[in-house]
Amino acid sequence: MGTVANIVLVGGTEDMLDYLVRIVEFLESLWSRFNSESDISRLNSAEGSPVAVDPLTAKLVSEMLAARALTDGEYDPTILPKLLAEGYVASRVNPTNITVLPASARWPIETTGTTIQDNVVTLPIGVTLDSGGIGKGFAADIVSTTALEQGALGVLVEIGGDVRIGGTPPDGRHWRIDIEDPFVDSSAIARVNLIDGAVATSSTLKRTWDNEGRTVNHLIDAHTGQAMESAIVTVSVIAVSASIAEVITKAGFTRRDFLTWAPTLGAAAFVVYRDGTTEQTANWKDYS
Repeated sequence: MGTVANIVLVGGTEDMLDYLVRIVEFLESLWSRFNSESDISRLNSAEGSPVAVDPLTAKLVSEMLAARALTDGEYDPTILPKLLAEGYVASRVNPTNITVLPASARWPIETTGTTIQDNVVTLPIGVTLDSGGIGKGFAADIVSTTALEQGALGVLVEIGGDVRIGGTPPDGRHWRIDIEDPFVDSSAIARVNLIDGAVATSSTLKRTWDNEGRTVNHLIDAHTGQAMESAIVTVSVIAVSASIAEVITKAGFTRRDFLTWAPTLGAAAFVVYRDGTTEQTANWKDYS
């Protein structure tokens, strides 16, 4: 998934930590669009043919479809052709790994006709999926749950800015998670106190590059199909899971009613504007 992961255990062991790292590596092998043998790449190349995938991949695809409905299309898992058109073809971690899509790949496109049965997934011709943010969040959820099942007292998993916590925190009270200041390196602009749940942050100021004289970023506007342009530069969301928090962040850049809409989904949100000012949902104070 082209990013960095961090795992913190309370009451765990070195062997447990190694096991969790192997799970992250396994999920990377299933979901990376930069790996031609991954489940995601095989699905994207199938052009309408059914593909047998790992049960976790089948679950991820189901999560993608549900997230599109949850956000009224503000999160769009089919946006990958436009992301490549903006120049995000090669992995930022290893540029020799690239994404290749079939000629049929297109956007916009509906996912109607997608089927998931006995871990066999069939995508309509033209539909391609990007595990991207939701994959990172879902991976954090899986690793966190597994750590507690394996006997850890507490766990924090961070994958590419998506954080999932659970169980007993180091101080026995709260997990404290800093929200990074997008304008000042190694500085926090807010702090979250959680007992259980997740925090995800998306930013238009992180993965950026030049595309034919334009500075573009890795977030694609589901309304225009182009790199996100917004007065908001960072959106952070607290939710019950990292996968849900991650997809809700995408709506923060485009929905005018975002700060009243997010709480209707059981989430809290904090946004940073390009001029450095901030706003938050009314329930954000419950976690600060």
